[in-house]
Amino acid sequence: MKLKRRHGTYIIGIGITIIFVVLALVRFLPFERLELLLYDVRYQLRGKSQAPAEVVIVGIDDQSLQAIGRWPWDRDKMADLVRRVNSLGARVIMLDLIFSEPSAHDDNLAKVIKQKGNVVLPFVFDFEGHPPSRMDDAFLDNGFLVIKNENLYSIHRPITAKGVLLPVPSFAQNAAAMGYINMIPDADGKLRWEPLAIAYEGQLYPSIDLQVARLYKGLPPAEMSIQATDSVTLGKTVLKTDPFGKMLIPYYGPHDTFPVISALDIFEGKADPRSVRDKVVLIGPTAVGIHDKIVSPSSALMFGVEKHAHMIGAILNGQNIRFVSRLMSIFIIILVGVIFTLFIVYLRAVTGAAMAAAFIIVLFATGYILFFTSRLWIDISYAGNAVILIYFVATAYRYATEERYAKQIRSMFSSYVTEKIVNELIKNPDLAKLGGERREVTVLFSDVKGFTTFSEHHSPEQVVAILNEYLTEMTNIIIRWDGTLDKFVGDMIVAFWGAPLNQPNHAELAIKCTLHMKQRLTQLRENWTKQGRTPLDAGFGINTGEALVGNIGAEGKKMDYTVIGDNVNLGSRVEGLTRKYGCDLIITEGTLNKIRDLLEQGKFGHMLVRGLDIVAVKGKAEPVRIYEVSSLDEGSVCQIIECEEKEATVFKEK
Repeated sequence: MKLKRRHGTYIIGIGITIIFVVLALVRFLPFERLELLLYDVRYQLRGKSQAPAEVVIVGIDDQSLQAIGRWPWDRDKMADLVRRVNSLGARVIMLDLIFSEPSAHDDNLAKVIKQKGNVVLPFVFDFEGHPPSRMDDAFLDNGFLVIKNENLYSIHRPITAKGVLLPVPSFAQNAAAMGYINMIPDADGKLRWEPLAIAYEGQLYPSIDLQVARLYKGLPPAEMSIQATDSVTLGKTVLKTDPFGKMLIPYYGPHDTFPVISALDIFEGKADPRSVRDKVVLIGPTAVGIHDKIVSPSSALMFGVEKHAHMIGAILNGQNIRFVSRLMSIFIIILVGVIFTLFIVYLRAVTGAAMAAAFIIVLFATGYILFFTSRLWIDISYAGNAVILIYFVATAYRYATEERYAKQIRSMFSSYVTEKIVNELIKNPDLAKLGGERREVTVLFSDVKGFTTFSEHHSPEQVVAILNEYLTEMTNIIIRWDGTLDKFVGDMIVAFWGAPLNQPNHAELAIKCTLHMKQRLTQLRENWTKQGRTPLDAGFGINTGEALVGNIGAEGKKMDYTVIGDNVNLGSRVEGLTRKYGCDLIITEGTLNKIRDLLEQGKFGHMLVRGLDIVAVKGKAEPVRIYEVSSLDEGSVCQIIECEEKEATVFKEK
């Protein structure tokens, strides 16, 4: 039965594992979303890490707005801000601001943008509108010059725009470079990816973060290339992308991870030049009232300019998060599912739950460590949920089969043995083999002496009443001593020890139980005599040896858990000899040998074992020594009187 349950658990575990492999192949949406949440949890547990020193933000914050005036500022003020940042030694300046409408002071800002040639300007792609009427060379010159394996775009089309919002021409013509600042959040509103390339009018254009990193590294446009559906190369840095050209943003921490210099400090000359010199300076809004905010995996609130800082810092430091291949994800699901199934087969519910929790913790810890040490994102949602489902389904299956088996055990044994033994069999079902097996057991036969004569002189009602009283008392004692009640044959009681539970002291239990039965019978006889009823008397025979134990009978009709065999028959014959030798309890030498050491060591109470004879009973070729057992007074020393050596007495009748 246990082997059958194990096979069932194996089938459940492997079946669920296969189901999760299929779900991974079709990218089951609930688990895909769960994995995104687990992706976010990694960042939230990590917290803030060291931000790249190459990047600093000049924030147009609430303090600056209060001192200088409401947003937007005029172009002269922005020109002054860019000039001052350059005077502090900035290597590259990125304006996270769109100047798409001309104004009266554009010439001044255009002159400042041109002056040092290190200002990168943004433009915005439109995915729903129409192309603008103006598309000058300054914009076209910012496209990728080198595109490798462009034919792969026939399989995976890149993200494609329908229109574009450009800076005014004087700014665009004087900028060191331009790039789009489009942000495309996931369905839950969180920004996890940045497209490194977007297609427009048959050309691919890089993000502003790529352009800033390229200028900081001093690379010409030809040193920035794209491998279709695979990666973007910037000098010697290779940035892996998904098939649509998107790269995971490696956030260094939550809001305020990168240093922010207030624009007001720049205007008032309070900024430390060391905080700006030879760095990428991102100028953008950080005021609460300016609507340039995003939700990131690491923070519920982050300004758009901060996202650019994280992305630029990651590009400059080659921090590229790679997603393991789908084949590797499937291998992880299979590996975790199979290994957990091998464990759960042998575990109970509580330990199985602990093992499931341990598997999930190890799985998440492995994903966490690989994510932040090797920048490798492994999908743990499918494997983790496979473990949970395998545990619950396997546990439910085992409980169902064990409950069914428990009912079978309880139905079969509750009439034979004590509740304690039944519960032990239910907890350890392998102890109760439902088929026949050979066991060493001790059998007890007890028969009422002169019952035929007693029945002839009493009414059936009297016979049944006194017999039921006798059998009830004797049965209670057998159950109390953990015996298995085999059957009643009229006035005869058959019981045995050593099955279904393994009882190493089965002979000791049988003798002590029988002495208890004798003692109770003496009390019953006294009560019956006082009541004016004819008292019953009984003989008891005990033998120990190997017998066939099991559920025996007509399958589907009538089955009994019983013992059969030569040693069982000998026990019956020995009980019959109590009348021949005029005693109440006879045991065989097989039983005596099982308790001899206890008797000799004085560990069996106070008992006399007296050799009666060497006999050859009907059906038994080998002679056997038989002994009378009786109780001594309390405090007496156990005694064994061996049988006299003589010819065996032969009994031919039953």
